[in-house]
Amino acid sequence: SGALAAGRRNLDIFGGAFIAFVTALGGGTIRDIVLGHFPIGWTQHPPYIYLVISAGLVTTLFARFMHHLKTVFLVLDALGLIAFSLIGCEVALGMHYAPVVVIMAGMITGIFGGILRDVLCNQVPVVFRQELYASVSLAVCSLYLVLRDLGLGTEANTLISFGLGLTLRHLPLPQDPQTAALLARPELDPAQQAQLLQHLDASLGQAVQAPAGAGRDRGCEPRAGGE
Repeated sequence: SGALAAGRRNLDIFGGAFIAFVTALGGGTIRDIVLGHFPIGWTQHPPYIYLVISAGLVTTLFARFMHHLKTVFLVLDALGLIAFSLIGCEVALGMHYAPVVVIMAGMITGIFGGILRDVLCNQVPVVFRQELYASVSLAVCSLYLVLRDLGLGTEANTLISFGLGLTLRHLPLPQDPQTAALLARPELDPAQQAQLLQHLDASLGQAVQAPAGAGRDRGCEPRAGGE
């Protein structure tokens, strides 16, 4: 998703690779810093870096054609969210943190990469909009802990957590017509943004000049002689 966001904004190769890296590994990095889990995970596993950057570069090059595979990417994004959330829980559990901290660690791992991606791409993070994203991570982490405390095996627990997460992630949310229209609007490229700003500046200039002209038309010029 990071590489797709970079590709839609016409970022160069470095920008695409950087956004992909931050999206995939940023959440785990913040989690390790918060929990005091050192060394940070990806620094001990260089193949993660190669895989993320390679996938990011390939996706960036073909980002404009990926709308044909929208459903596939939505499913992969949901799987990534759930997997990272569960990994974050396991890291915190291995460090013997309290359940609430375990849930927070899972959520940080699952959603903070996307938050960093959206901030770097200059848009409101998906987490803060009307979409089931952070709630999915919260539900998955909570269910995983509950089933673990009930003695359910790790494999069965993981499968059930993935099932719940995929179901929640793809639930349709009710939207009012205005919200739906806003979300349906395509993003403007830099040329369109510049054209829109020029139009707004021209409109504002006309609005500022209008009152002066209107006053002269009504005979509101100041009179001589102190009257």
